[in-house]
Amino acid sequence: MPMTLTIRDETTAGDPVHESVLEILTERITVQELIRSRVYQEVKDHNLKQADVFQGLIQPSETEKTLNGYKMKRKRQLDWKKQYETALEAYQNNQTIILVGDKQAEGLEEEIVVAPETQVTFLKLIPLVGG
Repeated sequence: MPMTLTIRDETTAGDPVHESVLEILTERITVQELIRSRVYQEVKDHNLKQADVFQGLIQPSETEKTLNGYKMKRKRQLDWKKQYETALEAYQNNQTIILVGDKQAEGLEEEIVVAPETQVTFLKLIPLVGG
């Protein structure tokens, strides 16, 4: 029986940016599988709707960041594999932190136990500018 997982994007100040629900087929999922499933679903949804704004973890090329996501310069299909590779890179370079409940995930192979109350938060870190 599929389980649902609540996914939240937040700022580092704790302000919610976006929330969605992801269907998971097993009770356990690795962080890498979570990222893959999330990115695949986001891109699939976008490609079906062909919306002007992409709401997702990773900013696609040729887009402009807005309050509600990333504005597409032109409507087009996104490549989920490219988005996934970029998401993995961002996680491995500590540009994205994943919290399961209030505990930080430590690596791509870490397993997450999916239960009805499980909440996963993605925090995108913004590099500081200056000296």
